[in-house]
Amino acid sequence: MSTPTSLDLPGGVRRTTIHTSRGAFAALEAAPASGVCEREAALLVPGYTGSKEDFLAILDLLADGSRQVIAMDMRGQFETAAAADQDGYRAAALGADIAAVIHATGARHLVGHSYGGLAVREAVLAEAGLADAAGLAGADLEVESVTLMSSGPGALNGPRAREVRLLLSSLGVTDDSIPDRDTLAAGIAEIWHAQLEPQAIAAGVPAPMVAFLGRRMLSNDPTGLVLMARHMLTAPDRTAELAALDQLPMLVIYGEDDNAWSPAAQEKMARRLNARRVCIPGAVHSPSVEAPATTAAALTQFWDATEAARLEHAAVTRIA
Repeated sequence: MSTPTSLDLPGGVRRTTIHTSRGAFAALEAAPASGVCEREAALLVPGYTGSKEDFLAILDLLADGSRQVIAMDMRGQFETAAAADQDGYRAAALGADIAAVIHATGARHLVGHSYGGLAVREAVLAEAGLADAAGLAGADLEVESVTLMSSGPGALNGPRAREVRLLLSSLGVTDDSIPDRDTLAAGIAEIWHAQLEPQAIAAGVPAPMVAFLGRRMLSNDPTGLVLMARHMLTAPDRTAELAALDQLPMLVIYGEDDNAWSPAAQEKMARRLNARRVCIPGAVHSPSVEAPATTAAALTQFWDATEAARLEHAAVTRIA
């Protein structure tokens, strides 16, 4: 799980709730110190067992670029309410949630970290399908750019996948059944207190941060954790579908030592997407925590270039 270095809210960052057609979502919102948003807004989506706090170190840096930046908790994550039933955690449903937040906030740049990247992909492809159905070109999508951060083309594999499978096995989850919510909650609490908390303490994580990690882990909807894990282990490779949106600028950004989806797999995905690629030196799986200044600079440069290209294209079109 991503471990923020601080929980203090930077200047210009506030806690808020985004009200959408699909319900309310807990969020952090950053605004420029001037109060004037001269650039397009951005939405950041966290990964599995993560939360909006994973982006705390970069929110004010991104907002300094004269834009509004929002980081959200997905359905059932930390401070966002759980889904009414298991269908609420289907990939398509999580994508629809993200699309609803986009519509409610007017965000034009979309970033998905780790599992959040898989959910972001669902949102974008669903929106593209709606645009096609309405006879609109890809350029008419509400989203102006997509960034996949430490995310992959499909199912998680390697050591991290084995860890997730072990988690599911420890919770008594099988291919055919999922224990009831109370049983799952008790199992997750046991895993936290017996394994994850001691590991965090041994790693030297400060006590207030350990307390936050525990509160976050135990606040997640247990059923949501299980269903998201299942999807992460079985997600199809939809890179070709995403690549078909060739008018949509994309960025693939990851740490040079990523231990989830391998750097090689993400580099290959970037080539397939014809996306800009940035490898963050010294970072592992959470660049926004491990290298915030470099990560924020890469995102800002990408967004600025995307907006400049759009304005140039619009000017050429008018002249023509």
